[in-house]
Amino acid sequence: MIPLLDPISFALYVVGYIVMLLVASAVAPRVASAVSGRFTLYGAMALAAALIVLTTALVIYLFLTVAAPAVTRWGLNFFIGMILFVVFMNLVTYLASPYIINAAYGARPDARLQRIVDEVASRLGLAFRVRAVVVDGPPNAFAYGNLLTGRYVAVTTGMLAIADRRELEAVIGHELGHHAHRDNALMLLFGLLPSVIYYLGISSVHMALASSSESRGGGSAVLAIFGVIAVIISFLVQLLVLAFSRLREYYADMAGAIAAGKETMQFALTKIHKYYHVHPEDRETVRDSKFRTLFIYALVGAVANPFMAVTRRDVEELKRAEYPALMEILSTHPPIPKRLRFLDELQLGIP
Repeated sequence: MIPLLDPISFALYVVGYIVMLLVASAVAPRVASAVSGRFTLYGAMALAAALIVLTTALVIYLFLTVAAPAVTRWGLNFFIGMILFVVFMNLVTYLASPYIINAAYGARPDARLQRIVDEVASRLGLAFRVRAVVVDGPPNAFAYGNLLTGRYVAVTTGMLAIADRRELEAVIGHELGHHAHRDNALMLLFGLLPSVIYYLGISSVHMALASSSESRGGGSAVLAIFGVIAVIISFLVQLLVLAFSRLREYYADMAGAIAAGKETMQFALTKIHKYYHVHPEDRETVRDSKFRTLFIYALVGAVANPFMAVTRRDVEELKRAEYPALMEILSTHPPIPKRLRFLDELQLGIP
């Protein structure tokens, strides 16, 4: 039987996790960095998805062919149970999250917002209905839902206060794009893969230590080596998942541009970005939210002039703004300057 982790082993795992994260962030491929237009975007998404799936398949194959023979039958059952548990918990979270979001944010229907959402959905040619709700909070918007609850677009009271009608349509178009592209389900699937690899690796190391301490020898070294490699790969895959998430944000921005025009989408993003530099206290609200990955804006840093009125000059200045490269690698959202430049390169036949 595998013993519980003692405090020293637990501390070593935590330190190892941090070290591997730093190493992975330094060497991981930045798949999203070359995005400059819609066709490059499609290619980058396909490449990122292929790398994520193929890397996960390779790790599982290596486990079955190299590590599994060194594991007892009870150990194999443990691995299978662990993977099923990870999948089950993520699925439960996915199914329960709309109810949690509605309760946590006080989501409530709004007739005016619903009319705008219906109009933008029609403009985008969407065949399904999306419920519009207003939630309390600083300027932001997000899409959520599943097969049980239906699809939602939430717009915060702060967003309604600062955006004009066309900017609101662009933001809503972005969120409807997430629904059209099935991003909630897609990111659930891809988010599972690095978790499975990580727990395969960490369990292999733990089982190898247990086998070694019980003098069963033999396969413990193989398990340990596989486990360390799997943990390292899990961080690299996680960074690829983050890159894929950033690419989906570009994809959603394209929907916002189709719905309201490229310039309007740029103005909306710039206005949201500048708001958070005028109100740093609200940056903390977004940064601390457990649902920040859902938001249209998730605080990838860049310097902007702190004025709420947005002009074309403001947009052009923000395009040239600097932002921390490491912060981008570890973020679910691209930095606003890159999103603005991406919109410039789109050829959609619209202004």
